[in-house]
Amino acid sequence: MSAESLTLDCVIQIFSYLEVPDLLRAAQVNKTWKEAAGTASLWRNMCLRRWAFCNISVNPGMQTWKKYYLYRSNLEYKKVSGRPSVDYTCKAMRGHKGIINDMAYLSDNEHTFATGKVKSVVCTTSSDSTVRAWDVQELVMEPTRGTATLDLILSGDRDLVQDGTQIWSSPQQEAPLENIITFPLCKLVATTDCRGMIKLWHGDTGEELAAFSASSSSCSVAAYTINNKPFLTVGTEEGKLYTLAAADLSQISQAKVFQNCGIDLSLCSPDGLWIVVCPTDHALSPKVCYTHCATNTEDELMLSSPLPITDQCLVTCWLPSEPARIAILHKEQTNFRIVSLDVVIEKKSKYKMSITAQQVADFTLPGQEPWMTKIIMKGFGKQTILIAAGLELKLYSLVGTELMAFKDHHKIITSIWVDPFHVVTSSMDLSLRVYSWKNDNKFSLLISRYHLLGGSHRWSSGFRSVACDDVSIVGVVAGTDGTDILRAYSFNL
Repeated sequence: MSAESLTLDCVIQIFSYLEVPDLLRAAQVNKTWKEAAGTASLWRNMCLRRWAFCNISVNPGMQTWKKYYLYRSNLEYKKVSGRPSVDYTCKAMRGHKGIINDMAYLSDNEHTFATGKVKSVVCTTSSDSTVRAWDVQELVMEPTRGTATLDLILSGDRDLVQDGTQIWSSPQQEAPLENIITFPLCKLVATTDCRGMIKLWHGDTGEELAAFSASSSSCSVAAYTINNKPFLTVGTEEGKLYTLAAADLSQISQAKVFQNCGIDLSLCSPDGLWIVVCPTDHALSPKVCYTHCATNTEDELMLSSPLPITDQCLVTCWLPSEPARIAILHKEQTNFRIVSLDVVIEKKSKYKMSITAQQVADFTLPGQEPWMTKIIMKGFGKQTILIAAGLELKLYSLVGTELMAFKDHHKIITSIWVDPFHVVTSSMDLSLRVYSWKNDNKFSLLISRYHLLGGSHRWSSGFRSVACDDVSIVGVVAGTDGTDILRAYSFNL
């Protein structure tokens, strides 16, 4: 039987066994093969085999599975390659007059590539008492800035001549702004200041929408969504937890979690059902709270329970692929231990429930001196923990097996960004380090890829933090004059 005598369905069936390069070559043979090679089901299956979940608009004329595959695979190649000017465009975003205390993406983490043009929006809070929104991709060309720009160009920092665009800036507030939380689907931005004032802003315009005072000199905030409704939980120095509807900052409930003790940290689980709160008094155990009770006005009491940690709690993180699994780094005399727990809700009767925390694993971190500096801990998958302390980044299993260790930075690591595709670390050596995930039969491992440089040490002292979405990486650069800027690396598509 000749190739010309095969029906279109037969050709499509044969093409389902081809890899992408062969499928693209086959599409060049004739009209029938081109039609078969462009079949949506073929590209859909390849997308789902490679990425498991794909965010795609299937409206006619907007996007196809083939375009999605080619866009996303091209993006991944550029993320792994990291060639300056070829794979990404670097720019600076200036405007704040002080330290940038926090940043968050307002745009969706995963782009649909529906129109062939992507847009990333980042919001920042600063000690200059303003909140600002920035367009990461759009550029403003400023060819002259005097001797400072000339010095940067001569030093090889040419991309600083390109500036990102500020979308909006709030009026100067009464106190420096600290934390920031965004709700991309609702286009909302929430900020806190050093006096416990929470404010809500419209993400597109910067209009102030609402305000709530926690009456606290400091507060921590956790955000989550239940049944498509956004919520904020605010912890105060008096040990109170306020639950607010994020749409208008109206108070839903409040609870006293700790007596005579403040809340140092509020950390929400990936599914939004649990919040871990750590006390400022290290003699007390951290607690886990069930958010359903906090967001349901019919429930009078916050359901909470102490976690079985009797020593100083230093760092906590959730394991994202196991929504109710948390890892806690705590200090036990002179040792540092990591215990992982699965939190479950038990229904005792029709009207009574209780929380239990079942230990999954527990181990002591080896050595002592490397852990005397600031420790950063992040979770990945169900059983992988990333630890950054000093110059080193290490991967551990839940039972304490050291999987990998990297010493790519020359100064301390200041933050870690972890997502399903890659890991990015920021450092005071004025660089970001990009890693990509590699799965073997047992564990998730990392491959060290490349550095992203942050400019000149004459003007900057290092990166404070880093955040990412599908198509860009943004870092906060600490200026030597006390004024921070954003450095954005947008991948070319």
